[in-house]
Amino acid sequence: MLCIFYIVRTELIYWLINENVWPESDSPQKAYSFNHILVVFLYGIYDVALVTTIKLTADWVFEKRRSERLLEVQLRTELDFLKSQIQPHFFFNTLNNLYALSIEKSDKAPEMILKLSEIMEYVLYDAKEPKISLLKEINYIHNYLELEELRFGNSVKYNLDIVGNIDDVFVPPLLFLPFIENCFKHGTKENNSMRVEINFEKIKEQLIFSVKNNFNKQGEVKAKGKHGIGILNVKRRLKLLYNENYKLKTDIFEEEFNVNLKIPV
Repeated sequence: MLCIFYIVRTELIYWLINENVWPESDSPQKAYSFNHILVVFLYGIYDVALVTTIKLTADWVFEKRRSERLLEVQLRTELDFLKSQIQPHFFFNTLNNLYALSIEKSDKAPEMILKLSEIMEYVLYDAKEPKISLLKEINYIHNYLELEELRFGNSVKYNLDIVGNIDDVFVPPLLFLPFIENCFKHGTKENNSMRVEINFEKIKEQLIFSVKNNFNKQGEVKAKGKHGIGILNVKRRLKLLYNENYKLKTDIFEEEFNVNLKIPV
């Protein structure tokens, strides 16, 4: 290609422009001399390198954008799958509660069905969005707490506090509920009260979620044989949504289980 380039360039300049086949030079240049061939070859290599660089850069940018789009689709698919796991997981637990009330022929069963239908509406419609208002999520959590209160009666004592202005805060749906479900899964003791303290606090561009509950070690031992998906699901979602830009801490102090989660908003 360089040879063809040299011949075409030299002949065109000679016939169409000037008998001096290298008009850029300060002195006339003879065609097909060593110096002339060398210089034209260098020009050709420079042109090819420039065009090749442009082409490779364009291909790299295209492939990078394509990879980012594929990764985004993959992450969105996995997030949707993880979110879809939470929905039947929650309904499974709630229907078990409803089953227990129906066996007891409790008068609370109709009210529980009504609460459950409200939550189903939220899960089936609002939770499809990538992010929803934190106020809606808290209302959903409050409905869940009322369901548990119907189930356990006066043995359940919960407190939900909100600090700061959260009107403009949007969060991924169904992100906090598994931690609260965990409270009732491992915290309830027979003939004892169940205490749950939930707190949402907005500080600048950060949302802090914390929950505390009295911890049932015996219930933890019994639950080890079960394959729960709630907390593992949330941890994976957090990783996908925020990468390393979040903090999740859980600890047990005496007979109290604490969860602290910080996410950007």
